[in-house]
Amino acid sequence: MGVLSARAAARAPPSTWNLRMKGARRHGRLGCILEGARVLAARILVLHGQVFPMARTFQDHVVVVTGASRGIGRALALQLAEQRALLALAARDEDRLEAVADECRGHGARVIVVPTDVTERLECQSLMEQTASTLGAIDTLINNAGISVVARFEDIQDLSLADRVMTVNYLGSVYCTHYALPHLKAAGGRIVGVSSLTGKSGVPLRSVYAASKHAMAGFFDSLRIEVRKYGVSVTMAYPDFVQTEVRERALGPDGKPVGLSPAGQSNFMTAERCAQIILEAAAKRKREVIMSARGRAGVWLKLIAPSLLDRMARRAMERVHYGTTSADDTETSRQV
Repeated sequence: MGVLSARAAARAPPSTWNLRMKGARRHGRLGCILEGARVLAARILVLHGQVFPMARTFQDHVVVVTGASRGIGRALALQLAEQRALLALAARDEDRLEAVADECRGHGARVIVVPTDVTERLECQSLMEQTASTLGAIDTLINNAGISVVARFEDIQDLSLADRVMTVNYLGSVYCTHYALPHLKAAGGRIVGVSSLTGKSGVPLRSVYAASKHAMAGFFDSLRIEVRKYGVSVTMAYPDFVQTEVRERALGPDGKPVGLSPAGQSNFMTAERCAQIILEAAAKRKREVIMSARGRAGVWLKLIAPSLLDRMARRAMERVHYGTTSADDTETSRQV
């Protein structure tokens, strides 16, 4: 079975299926059995990400990327452009978004720019409607938009900061997924959620941020079960420390940018490598990908030695120091 025929069989609507079966019946019962087996095999291959090699999985697929103006989102957009995906790029910063779009077009990709604030449901709805009407479908949705917070919970005086983080990181993904879902069901598509290790385990100075990422994980883990019958896969990505523009992104307890970059960023994973791992996992329709040995070990430690994991998390924060206060106030630089 060729790659194109497998994809066509796997994504064929019921009407196409009926026509094929009518044709198969002309060859008797054996023809019906063989045709049914071929389509079933194609659906299984697509479900498990085995039809395409990674290099061209997303070629001619319509992919929506939120938070695409910088960091991991920008790296995702550029790598998808290299595969000649059809891209819908969304973020609030239109100027930076246009710059990323121009870079993607330089790789020969077709790109539309849709300035979007994911906290606004109508803007999320418009993003999906514009994408489907302009590019013809939605095959993959990558929920990458988010904001980061560096603060002890006790130091947060205005709880609207917690509302803001939860709305961007969690509800923003819910809104986008809700409006994209009919298109994804029709395509047997992919949903990707970009989380962080704080979505797996608590981290000091990240209580509000971690809550939003845990909520995101719970939502997508549940959704995965619901949409599996439509051939839609859900992949959760859990990066460790990543080199991103924390100066512009991380908020302090007052809701304002911290304004300082942490020490040791050169030892962190690059945004480009992070994007590559995410796309590889999405191509294979994996349930999740944890991007460091420390993160994978942490999953087991949380089960068998949770207190040890807490101490390790504290020490990790002490090694990533912003330089404004004591070691207790250190934090990570991951930008979503």
